[in-house]
Amino acid sequence: MTEPHLYPRYARPRLVEALADTPVVLLHGPRQSGKTTLAQIVGAAAGYAYITFDDDVQLAAALSDPVGFIADLPDRAVLDEVQRAPGLFTAIKTAVDRRRTPGRFILTGSANILLVPKLADSLAGRMEILRLHPLAQCELAGTTSGFLDTLFKKAFVGRRHERLGPELVRRIVAGGYPAALVRESERRRAAWYRDYVETLVQRDVRELARISSLEALPRLLQLAAGQTARLVNVTELASPFQLSRPTIRDYVTLLERVFLLDLLPSWHSNRISRLIKTPKLHVGDTGLASALLGLDAPALTKDRAVLGQLLETFVFQELRRQASWQDTVIAFYHFRDKDGTEVDIVLERGAHELAGIEVKASATVTGADFRGMRKLKEASGKRFTAGVVLYDGESTVGFGDGLFAVPIRALWETK
Repeated sequence: MTEPHLYPRYARPRLVEALADTPVVLLHGPRQSGKTTLAQIVGAAAGYAYITFDDDVQLAAALSDPVGFIADLPDRAVLDEVQRAPGLFTAIKTAVDRRRTPGRFILTGSANILLVPKLADSLAGRMEILRLHPLAQCELAGTTSGFLDTLFKKAFVGRRHERLGPELVRRIVAGGYPAALVRESERRRAAWYRDYVETLVQRDVRELARISSLEALPRLLQLAAGQTARLVNVTELASPFQLSRPTIRDYVTLLERVFLLDLLPSWHSNRISRLIKTPKLHVGDTGLASALLGLDAPALTKDRAVLGQLLETFVFQELRRQASWQDTVIAFYHFRDKDGTEVDIVLERGAHELAGIEVKASATVTGADFRGMRKLKEASGKRFTAGVVLYDGESTVGFGDGLFAVPIRALWETK
């Protein structure tokens, strides 16, 4: 399905670069995030044939004779929704080993094959994996964000931004799925997100795992949306169901596999022994979370507690989306000790650079808001580069020692 409006996708140069020296490139991420469109655009420019396994005839052919199916393909092919035909991975490996030329296959997948070791191992050393997220705010705005570079260079300068105010809540509720964003009203977008979850559960999740209580998954996802940006609490998630905690944990993993949930691991250090090791839960997109919770912009504005949670998830997902097309890998964590001192998001770039992000829904920042950042700085030593409190204010202000208050809008403003 092509998108009604083509937004710039900043992962595109990474895809083109990978195809120049790697036989197989897998573009994976949630359904409807724009993978097919990006693969078709890049593939069409380089003469790739396009096959989708959402076509039942192509799927049946691939399942019945994987080796023959791959052998009959043209020199270059896009294979869309490849997780539906897992038997192809071994056949692709054989074909690549026989003729190892760069850019033979672009694969797209709506399930994380990295969580299926056999599949991932079969193409080890032959495949590069790129993650495509729903649209980042800078892609929506058509701007080039330099936020991550500025963060690691601690090069924030005192400039003014207009407050986002109600626009910030509207952005949170809209989310980043192209097909939802083309709908003009919040009510219609929310309907798209609800239908999306229902379709995904009935189709992709059913194919991935034979589970006894398929009907529990939309409700579980709704509960997870209410827990977004909080420490994972399996007991709380399991309480409405006649299901065991291990079963709920398995279901959470399943929702991770289709990119609807993200577990953010805790950052740890030998310098501090009293750190919480529980991961944080984040829903994959705030538009999806808002629809699951039945919140439009006015309702979310009134519910300050949930607004704070969704804003933190919104910032986390924006940073992750921007990190996905960076040259250097950035790993994400959260920081929390047993006294409750915390930093919402910790970013590690390479082995020697670390930065912290704290998120606030208010228009003011005080020195007390950097308490967790100072603890993180103490724990990480020389690796600590910068700490930022993102807030809905107007000014970028230094708080000494590489600490800054920065307007949220700076996340996607042109550098």
